[in-house]
Amino acid sequence: GTVDDHGTHLAGTIAGVGGNGAGVAGVCWNVKFIVAKFLGANGGTTANAIKAVDYMTDLKARRGINLVATNNSWGGGGFSQGLQDAIERANVANILFVAAAGNSGKNIDRLASYPACYPNANIISVAAIDSAGGLASFSNYGAKTVDIGAPGVGIWSTVPGSGDTSTYASYSGTSMATPHVTGACALYASLYPGSTAAQIKAAILSSAIPTTSLYRKTVTGGRLNVSGF
Repeated sequence: GTVDDHGTHLAGTIAGVGGNGAGVAGVCWNVKFIVAKFLGANGGTTANAIKAVDYMTDLKARRGINLVATNNSWGGGGFSQGLQDAIERANVANILFVAAAGNSGKNIDRLASYPACYPNANIISVAAIDSAGGLASFSNYGAKTVDIGAPGVGIWSTVPGSGDTSTYASYSGTSMATPHVTGACALYASLYPGSTAAQIKAAILSSAIPTTSLYRKTVTGGRLNVSGF
């Protein structure tokens, strides 16, 4: 694919329209989203990550836009108090911060990965599972720091095409698992308008389906289940 098709792939998983005989079906079919881009082919900075998080918070807190969750399929850098504080400002504004657990195959309870490991109450950290329910070999995990598993192996979704052509590709990663959960946050909010971030997170975690591969590897020990709301 193109150098920078990561975000487009995630967008299809969140919001691809289903039932229309075209392409892929995302988790929440009637949703609007906004993109805050601080990463490119050469990476990015924590300072710009903070700006991106705060931009979203300001849209909700100052302009009243109904912003339920941000999808954070990115990681890197060490602990940043500034970024933790920005995520907390999002929490105060009732915006969930859905984060990829990371692709190093490690226990991040022991060796932290950020932003997934920040302690903020609005974070939902996501591991990747395959179509058989197994924990992906590359997926980070953590009984205390990773909340839930979602599909992240061989995920077929949208990528940029040329002109008006629709183009699709199969990717794997905790990046691909994360938008399943972000879409679930939007779906829950559409069913129960006015829900707080805490209520949405609790509903998603409590409806997780117990999954052997995630037992003692995640907070819930289970995988995403949007039919359980």
